Amino acid sequence: MKKEIVILFVAVVFWGACSPKNKLTVKLSSEIVSSEYIGVGVEWDPYDEAAAWGASISEEDWQKLFRRLDFMRPGYIRCMINSPYRYYDSISGVYDKTRNIESISRLLQYCTDRKINVVYGEYNPPTWAMKADEKWVNMAVDYLNYLVNDLGFSCIKYFVIFNEPDGDWASTNGDYEFWKSMLLRFAEKMEQYPGLSEKVKFAGPDVVVNYKNPASPYNSVEWVKQTAAELDGYIGIYDIHAYPGQAEVRKGDYASILAKYKQQVPPGKKILLGEAGFKYDKPADSLLMKEYLRRVIDHPFTKGTDANMLVYDYFYGLDMALLCIETMNGGFSGIAAWMLDDAMHSKNDSGNTTDIKLWGMWNILGSEVFHDPSQEDVRPWYYTWSLLCRYFPSGAVIRRTIFDRTQGVYVAGSELNGKYTLAAVNVGDKDVELDLVFPAGLANVSLYAYEDNQRITDENGYPMPTDSKITIKDSFKIKLKRQSFQLLTNMDE
Repeated sequence: MKKEIVILFVAVVFWGACSPKNKLTVKLSSEIVSSEYIGVGVEWDPYDEAAAWGASISEEDWQKLFRRLDFMRPGYIRCMINSPYRYYDSISGVYDKTRNIESISRLLQYCTDRKINVVYGEYNPPTWAMKADEKWVNMAVDYLNYLVNDLGFSCIKYFVIFNEPDGDWASTNGDYEFWKSMLLRFAEKMEQYPGLSEKVKFAGPDVVVNYKNPASPYNSVEWVKQTAAELDGYIGIYDIHAYPGQAEVRKGDYASILAKYKQQVPPGKKILLGEAGFKYDKPADSLLMKEYLRRVIDHPFTKGTDANMLVYDYFYGLDMALLCIETMNGGFSGIAAWMLDDAMHSKNDSGNTTDIKLWGMWNILGSEVFHDPSQEDVRPWYYTWSLLCRYFPSGAVIRRTIFDRTQGVYVAGSELNGKYTLAAVNVGDKDVELDLVFPAGLANVSLYAYEDNQRITDENGYPMPTDSKITIKDSFKIKLKRQSFQLLTNMDE
């Protein structure tokens, strides 16, 4: 399939009136929004289906992945498995912790070597009939211990036992009491392995923003509230998933939505956006959905049933950056993009290569499985996401940015060891001159620009600065074009 990169000129509402000269002052204040930031990251699952598709990840492809991730420097990784492709043979019912261990070992060794925190877990039990089976608890915890204690993958810090347990698509079907009981059973089992409970805490409740299962008494905010009230001692980090529409995020509505979840988290605890991407099923995004559906017709390797056909487009790099900025300013401690690579999943993990989950920054098996080498190329949104991963690093402090939110411009800033980063995205319909006020003078600052017709990359597709060695005394002026992103940093100094 010829790769389509279609820039969609979608009408957006311009919020409020700019000053006559379209100027905006942005102050990076001394106020701390969140400290010890966990980081910007990605969902990177260990290619459970690759062998079933007929092509495991080659050494050449592993090295390509590692180089791309080395540039990104993700702060954390969410890594989820499907046990029938790993430790559980669904035909024989036999547990074998060494089964298909190679690909997950490569992934976790990479994260361990680079001290990347990993949120690890299982999408569901081996079969839905086993969801309350002690056999699953025993196998899953023994496998976790094998990874952490036996193989030494110390990167694993958090454990997810059900993906999106509030969903009617999950084996739990929104049954909070059942989910709670299973978490307690898992916790009890983990205590039987020396040191495991000290090394790995639970991530939860892993619910979906703005979702309410009719079978559940709780909406997703209430799931977080109940978890905090009843299970906080077991929860190492709170996490939720979000798939908003473009219009609601671009007009600034999503910050208040996320705040409802943050407010449920007990003092001293952190919350992550554990999965994040965009869907276009709301009326305000109807033009995007129309284009989405056009691309799905007769597509050779996705029916679009669980995909985002617009990840090829320039604007997706703006929207994901904006969502990231909103989470940082909202006090979240991290966000993982769904997802790194198309080669990770088919719909329902069926092994069907004609209906894959196309959401990634590339498809590393584009040549081997899908007969389209262009799918292995870096897509535009890697540009902004890799910069956000790299320059809002783990351990940083997110500082309050003070600016007028009515102009279609959104900004976030961080500091680590006296070095600063400031990222700004303009999703409005006019160019804006930003006057950026920093808390201190900066030297050796680099400026990156993501614009429709101008974004500098090296031969690998990695972002390069448009300017470097910039000196900033107290403030700095930049022109932020409509529908563009810029990032200033001296963290490479």
